[in-house]
Amino acid sequence: MTTHAAQSQQAPEDDAGNSDAIPDSPSVSNPDTNPDAALQALLLARHSCRAFLPAPVPRNVIERILTLAQRTASWCNCQPWQVAITEGAGTERLRAALQARAQAADAGTGFIPDFPFPREYRNEYLARRRESGFQLYGAVGVARGDRDAYRQQEMRNFQLFDAPHVAVITTDEALGEYGAMDCGGYVANFLLAAQANGVATVAQASLAMYPEVLREVLGIGPDRRVVCGISFGYADAAHPANSYRTRRAELPEVVSWISG
Repeated sequence: MTTHAAQSQQAPEDDAGNSDAIPDSPSVSNPDTNPDAALQALLLARHSCRAFLPAPVPRNVIERILTLAQRTASWCNCQPWQVAITEGAGTERLRAALQARAQAADAGTGFIPDFPFPREYRNEYLARRRESGFQLYGAVGVARGDRDAYRQQEMRNFQLFDAPHVAVITTDEALGEYGAMDCGGYVANFLLAAQANGVATVAQASLAMYPEVLREVLGIGPDRRVVCGISFGYADAAHPANSYRTRRAELPEVVSWISG
């Protein structure tokens, strides 16, 4: 029987054989007794799952994840997020609608998200994006330059990677980018809370490409703006799409110290 405990997964090794690990806390490193170590264990175990088993997550487990994520800090405590969660036939209806819309986009219909997608990826951001993409394509056997295979893998987004559930996160229209920022914090905490409860996740900006589909299928009002979706369930650990892990930048690449 497959277990889903957060602590059961080990940090993967990179090509040089070095574990992409966080340095241990200067205090006790036992996750059962030290909060820092417990958080580290969750951060190292969590990854973007791109192949799920069909088994649904029990409602009480989902509610526990939501209860934990609800503790997210927000601007003036506005808590702008609202969450639409699918299960059963609801997931299948959304999956079918998204696939149909994505296929229509191939015919030139395009897409208009509620929040603009990045204008471009430059420098280290482009390099990290390319590395992540090539890791995925390499894991699932897609050859570089095979555009048809690229598109087939992209369509897996709209199949929700076979997940039994998706959570769609929206913010109030009037709160603009600050509301979206708060929702970003909520998403991060949702992912960690899910990991703590043995549930795999993948945050998907791709679902926000078609907000009109989400509004129609999920009954989202015109005063809400779609931030992203989170497909979730239990990981298919044997699937090659779940066999790799992405790197994180070293602190000197992202942190500046101003001492004077």
